[in-house]
Amino acid sequence: LVLLGKWLEARAKRQTADAIRALNALRPSVARVLVDGQEISMPVEQLAIGNLVVIRPGERIAVDGEVVSGESHADEALITGESLPVSKRVGDRVTGGSVNGEGLLRVRTAAIGAETTLARIIRMVESAQAAKAPIQRIVDQVSAVFVPAVLAIALVTFVGWMLYAGNWEEALINAVAVLVIACPCALGLATPTALLVGTGRGAQLGILIKGPQILESTRRVDTIVLDKTGTVTTGEPNVVKIFGTRNVPEKFLLSMAAGLELRSEHPLARAILQRAEKDHLSYATVTDFEAVPGKGLRGKVAGKVIAGGNADFIRETCALPDDLQQAGDEMSADGITPLYFSLAGKAAGVIGVSDVVKESSAAAIAQMQTLGLQVVMLTGDNAATARHIGAAVGLDADHVIAGVLPAGKEAEVRALQKQGRVAMVGDGINDAPALTRAETGIAIGAGADVALDAADVVLVRSDLADVPAAVRLSRAVVRNIHQNLFWAFFYNAICIPLAAGVFTGFGITLNPMIASAAMSLSSVCVVTNALRLNTFDPRSAAHDAPPKRKAPVRASAPEIPCPTGSCPVQPAPENKTTQTEGTAMKKTIHIEGMMCGHCEATVKKALEALDGVQSAEVSHEKGTAVVSLTHDVADADLKTAVEARDYTVTGIDA
Repeated sequence: LVLLGKWLEARAKRQTADAIRALNALRPSVARVLVDGQEISMPVEQLAIGNLVVIRPGERIAVDGEVVSGESHADEALITGESLPVSKRVGDRVTGGSVNGEGLLRVRTAAIGAETTLARIIRMVESAQAAKAPIQRIVDQVSAVFVPAVLAIALVTFVGWMLYAGNWEEALINAVAVLVIACPCALGLATPTALLVGTGRGAQLGILIKGPQILESTRRVDTIVLDKTGTVTTGEPNVVKIFGTRNVPEKFLLSMAAGLELRSEHPLARAILQRAEKDHLSYATVTDFEAVPGKGLRGKVAGKVIAGGNADFIRETCALPDDLQQAGDEMSADGITPLYFSLAGKAAGVIGVSDVVKESSAAAIAQMQTLGLQVVMLTGDNAATARHIGAAVGLDADHVIAGVLPAGKEAEVRALQKQGRVAMVGDGINDAPALTRAETGIAIGAGADVALDAADVVLVRSDLADVPAAVRLSRAVVRNIHQNLFWAFFYNAICIPLAAGVFTGFGITLNPMIASAAMSLSSVCVVTNALRLNTFDPRSAAHDAPPKRKAPVRASAPEIPCPTGSCPVQPAPENKTTQTEGTAMKKTIHIEGMMCGHCEATVKKALEALDGVQSAEVSHEKGTAVVSLTHDVADADLKTAVEARDYTVTGIDA
């Protein structure tokens, strides 16, 4: 019976490693490399970064890389948990281990060996499954006392029966029954088996949990802090509104604007070109193109002068009608950047460009709130834009914190931790300090490597909907552990007295053979209960119920009116200290070519990525960037960082 129980237990435990085996099976052993126009089969271990790999329809993609030719779909279900095939075309990234669809792809290798996404996933899961959770350490301590206690009980049972019955054979049988029934297998399996299955289930769905202790900390989270750009929003500008005139309809306005923006590298120009391509519009042919730094663009279409840029630039060419000005003002109030256009000395229309909210963000935030979590959005963007985005995803002004620098994000997380346990969700380099500070750091999978390294949980799909899924999975695993431990302890509490013969007076005894069957069955039950997690769907909100404890309510900072009286600004006194700690000096960089808030964000990101730059305050209106430095940074490095983003540095003042 013991051997049968052990076999059933081993068979069940093998299933807990299915996730790792499935991931390892995704690794192709051979790849087709294009060399001098010829396809050569080569072991994956011999590939180098920059190799051109050919992926035929239906084949598993061998490397992480970028598509350089071809168009297809990729099935990434086993890596990201994404059930639908993902479109792949030139410039898109592909992940090794995913399955190519109907098209032939040529992929330039970007990562090999241990640096591939699949290898990193396997490493994370193996590390998580090998570690011990805090609750397991408690079980180990209990087991250290439990085993000698059982031996003592068995000895007392033997002595007691000898004194009571005087029959050494009966005494020995009862003592052996105690030892058999109290074998702590179920106790030892209760925690690690649930952790193995839970982390494996997360890996199958693209939710990578770096350690079992993270499962415990995540379930206790009270507050979720969300970065805005790239987390709640797509992180890329998109055309969201088009307002034409009687003489210039919307489609012609977009075609004309696309022709003008075709030669510009500005992020807003790319947004207009993408919208024109999406609407299948041809670009107007523009001649005599001219870029006016900090203002806009100018050119000619069929001999007529066209211009596009901010309102002041267009007013140099023509007067703006009231309806056009009103449309632009409404866009600005909603956090949308208005781009005005003129044709032949007359106003032609305005196009609104903005970073748009991801489709799943509002529903994901609603799910977090249903789970009893307080949700706060944290951003370095201006207050008007932040409030507009917050309202779009169901967050009121008290739960939106704007104008926060990277050091300020970490300070805000620290302030929220005074009220409860905090999870930080982010994707960028500037989120790393906050991710590290929070009890649970959650990184969006498409984000920067430093954010992924700093985080405790990685969402491979880059989908905010997986944040509540991670919380559900954490709660389900810990709940499963508690169930296992309850039955392991309850079983021993009932069966040890029974085996010792305490109830013999009632005619109830326990034969060692029955004890061995019960012991084996208890271990099988614990493992089988843990295996139920393989069927758990953490993305389903069907059984959501808020916890009994009430989530803390974040006190709103007092509002201070802007000088214009148009919008409130939330002061963060704690941030000021953090931002100036260790600051050795400041430099002011004079920049030409910035036109809007997106330009400011681009320059800010470029500068803050430099070692030694603690923060950067950028203004397109003043044409300056004021950088706070922790140590001296060469002017040439500052200039290179800015001009790499296609802006011009005219001077740097210390």
